Amino acid sequence: MSNFNSAAIEEFNGGVWVFCEQRQGEMMSTSYELISEGRKLADELGSKLYGILLGDKVEGLARELGGYGADGVYVCESPLLKNYTTDAYTKVICDVVEQYKPEVMLIGATNIGRDLGPRCAARLHTGLCADCTHLDIDVPKYKEFLRSSSTLAPNMIDNIKEDDRNLKMTRPAFGGHLMATIICPRFRPAMATVRPGVMKKNEFDKARADACEIIKPLFTLSADDMKTEVTEVVKAAKKLVDLIGAEVVVSVGRGISKDVQTGLKLAEELAEVLGGVVGASRAVVDSGWISADHQVGQTGKTVHPRIYVALGISGAIQHKAGMQDAECIIAVNKNAAAPIFECADYGIEGDLFKVVPMMIEAIKAAKAAK
Repeated sequence: MSNFNSAAIEEFNGGVWVFCEQRQGEMMSTSYELISEGRKLADELGSKLYGILLGDKVEGLARELGGYGADGVYVCESPLLKNYTTDAYTKVICDVVEQYKPEVMLIGATNIGRDLGPRCAARLHTGLCADCTHLDIDVPKYKEFLRSSSTLAPNMIDNIKEDDRNLKMTRPAFGGHLMATIICPRFRPAMATVRPGVMKKNEFDKARADACEIIKPLFTLSADDMKTEVTEVVKAAKKLVDLIGAEVVVSVGRGISKDVQTGLKLAEELAEVLGGVVGASRAVVDSGWISADHQVGQTGKTVHPRIYVALGISGAIQHKAGMQDAECIIAVNKNAAAPIFECADYGIEGDLFKVVPMMIEAIKAAKAAK
């Protein structure tokens, strides 16, 4: 990369790129989420949006990305790219980035993305913000986000320069107690890994999919470029709760502390009658009452269910950031001043141990009546 200069930011006019992750020929849902978010950023920059897809015989997956907003997809195919290896994927991506010079590059914060992103950023001599939960370029939109989701003084928000075209990457910091916005003003591409489930997926547009441009860039890759070889892929069968894909989430907070087992049982029963799954606040996970895959919030998972029920959750900003975009929020809390009521569509002031059994019976009765 002797001729590549990440500090020559005026040369990076290749648009917004999204690394589109596929595994064994199946596109990961995170790719569609990031393409949807990338479309917004590209529109704010007045540039184009491209996916970059690596694998073996994966061109058939590429055009569908156009249906979620991509103007084109760079398809890099090789038998050596069939299975993910850090060396091979890093070399190919960096070679293509060097050639086309994107301004922004997004990668899902999956196991693969968290391995690939830092390696590419280091090789490209640029910055990377990890585990982002919010992205902006347009300053007025960013100011609106700050006014609704931060405690910054109004004059500090108003003083942000309107002509700032840097990618503004917001992520949890200090264990989720703060939100930090990070920019990369001196180097390009500005890179971010984005937490799965945070960004909303666009509706699929068949016309856009048909119009998507397929680009096959030149690259070289040989076995000598790879320090590792994948000899076998074994899928581990581990049952985890699917919070991100759930239509209904019933979450419990510190309010179950007086009788943890009963509180969890009530949440499970309510989730069952509603056809949903059980979530939890960080306090519940940190106390060891439920496993970490149930955690909702900035340091957990971001969910967008049709119905979100918050039982005994006070509603700290860290938790609300992970569920406030639910279509309908129902909160049960003894404290009338609990912040969760600020974002709830329906609020019930009361003891969850008394209220939840009544809710379960009412739902069962309504179902029986049908």
